Amino acid sequence: MTDWRKLAQAWHTRFGTSSLADGAKFAQAVSADCPDPELRLGPTYVDVATQDPATAERISVLAAEHGLTADPSAVAQLEVGLDTADLVAIGPFWAAVLTGSADSFTGNDVMDPSRRVANVWFQGTTPHETPRQRFHLDLWLPPEVVPARIEAALAAGGKIVYDDEAPMFTVLADPQGNKVCLCTSEGR
Repeated sequence: MTDWRKLAQAWHTRFGTSSLADGAKFAQAVSADCPDPELRLGPTYVDVATQDPATAERISVLAAEHGLTADPSAVAQLEVGLDTADLVAIGPFWAAVLTGSADSFTGNDVMDPSRRVANVWFQGTTPHETPRQRFHLDLWLPPEVVPARIEAALAAGGKIVYDDEAPMFTVLADPQGNKVCLCTSEGR
């Protein structure tokens, strides 16, 4: 699985292509051979996500047959986390607002079936006064990318708030205290 990185819900990678037409040919081959991947084409790349490691391995074989090289460090997934002591009370609202249907709220998550809106997940807390900040971003990255992101964030005035569970996640704060978690699949 060297071509792939596990992010929040799936395995992800990016394959470089020489043109949109070459990317479309590769996407056609993948769709003919593999039933479930999500494909996104750009002018010189195809981003692929799949839940199934066996499908990921098959896609890597197809990519090699097309002369494509993976760049798994180019992938990322953004989730928005909302701290709440009562997710049942607010989950359907956020699902309806973000996706048009309260049915998009399942478990602890709002998942947009079209994948055009970032996932929202609800982090359980004990009842408390509403704090100044309840939203935070969870940015899922390949593990090898995280140290450079942390370095860049610190150089831009941020600080590490919590890293006891790194590399699973590291919490950073901007100069005003707004937080972001850099998350990886390592250690989960």
